[in-house]
Amino acid sequence: MEAVSNQFLEFHTNHGSNISLNHSGTQATRIESFANGVCFSKYPLKPGEIFLIEIEDKELGWCGHLRIGLTARDPKSLEVIPEYSIPDLMALGDSWVFAITRNHNKVIEEAEVPEAGEGGLGVGQRLGRREEEDAVQEDEDNNKKPKTFFTDTHLYIDTVRIPRDKLVGRSRPGRFSHILDDLYKTNTLPPTARRSRIGVLYVPKSRDTADMHIVINGEDMGASAKGIPSTRPLYAVVDVFAATKCVRIVQVEYGFSSLQTLCRKTIQKHIVHRMAIDWLQLPEALKHYCKYE
Repeated sequence: MEAVSNQFLEFHTNHGSNISLNHSGTQATRIESFANGVCFSKYPLKPGEIFLIEIEDKELGWCGHLRIGLTARDPKSLEVIPEYSIPDLMALGDSWVFAITRNHNKVIEEAEVPEAGEGGLGVGQRLGRREEEDAVQEDEDNNKKPKTFFTDTHLYIDTVRIPRDKLVGRSRPGRFSHILDDLYKTNTLPPTARRSRIGVLYVPKSRDTADMHIVINGEDMGASAKGIPSTRPLYAVVDVFAATKCVRIVQVEYGFSSLQTLCRKTIQKHIVHRMAIDWLQLPEALKHYCKYE
């Protein structure tokens, strides 16, 4: 199943008191403090539709990072926006939100969980500090396996198919951008870094239930929440918390690419490096588009 979306994704106008939206409603900036940065999608998400954001700016001196998830509560029905998504919004019920950490965002699947008597984790439980050593060993084992990352044009999550084109960010054009681009391509950019792209979606599992998945820089982290009731509209939740200061929505194209995207891909295909776009006799707006996406 490939999600079909013709809506322009925006943030809801009802948001945390410390959030400022830009004129298009696609960029959310926390203007002070470290809290009251909870934002929502303007419209409910469709099955398999990813709400993808890019970290635009960070603020040093705070502990903690972006939080993201889903809620079945209509944002306009909230008279007071909770100060925090975790635990305040979740305490209201019908919300599923997870904190993004620098490492260990993958969820252990049921098949990988040891028996309860062996001190294993529960199904769908997030990795914690006690499991760091095991996670490092697991990552080393996975590195020995042949990877298909970025060899496919789409990311597959169960029956959902998402174009990879926008799932991974690009470095800002500069002297060392070619090095940074290689980091993005090999998926070694930390999830909480600038230019990192994080998305949330839900995948139908039955007529009435769905699983929530978080995608970080083009990689599926697994089902972060299972058995979510999908009979009610589900809105994306983005908490611009602590060290994360500003995020921007990235529009994902489903189905056939637009003429604009096809032109951009053609230009990128025929240049030696992204910085060489500056040498082309093109409008500045087009150069900017080609370099950033």
